Amino acid sequence: METFLLANRWIHITAGFIGFFVAPAALYVRKGGPAHRLWGRIFFWAMVVAGSTALVSATYHGLTFLLLTGVFSLYLAWFGYRSLYHKQLARGEAAPALADWLGVGLGTLVFAGTIGYGLLHARQNPVPIVFGAIGLMTTTRQIRAFRRKGPWPAGQWLLNHMSGFVGSYIAAVSAFSATSLAFIPFPLNFLWPTLVMVPALIWAQRRYRARLAHAPAAEVVEIRIQRAAARP
Repeated sequence: METFLLANRWIHITAGFIGFFVAPAALYVRKGGPAHRLWGRIFFWAMVVAGSTALVSATYHGLTFLLLTGVFSLYLAWFGYRSLYHKQLARGEAAPALADWLGVGLGTLVFAGTIGYGLLHARQNPVPIVFGAIGLMTTTRQIRAFRRKGPWPAGQWLLNHMSGFVGSYIAAVSAFSATSLAFIPFPLNFLWPTLVMVPALIWAQRRYRARLAHAPAAEVVEIRIQRAAARP
């Protein structure tokens, strides 16, 4: 068992290290281009591996909060990834898949439980309330979108994609900070990535929303992909 846990730990560290540096690369390159898709896929699978190994470790050691943080990161990575498949859904041309309903339902239960856990331990650790509230707002908004009649607001699937992947990255950086940056006092060691990155995400989404208000998101992304592919 000790050998398994040691291997699990190193796999977790390696995947987290990859995701930590790949995410900025995906954000830097042209959105929708081949490089963005490549780095995005690497980041997604790095988060899947890092989150899964975190669940194993947290379960074995009985660390409930870290278990919930791992689920939080995994859900947001899945949310960002699945959003790429919601283009027809966003245009009102398809219905949510069973995987979408199962994912959002499981996420809602986990985040509600995270808030409950945070309320029971609010004096010692208020962080679960923050993470749980963010997650629950995400799933609630997604349920409303799935039940919506007709098309979504322009580019909403793209904004969801941004929210999911950036949120997963925030969770990963928060976990790294809490476990490795001992010089930052609690609970700031958990919350500083949220305080730094969420305003930047909101700013970026507002810029995209303003652009997409005048053209369908799918058309904009297709144009960017074609331009990127035309480069030598």
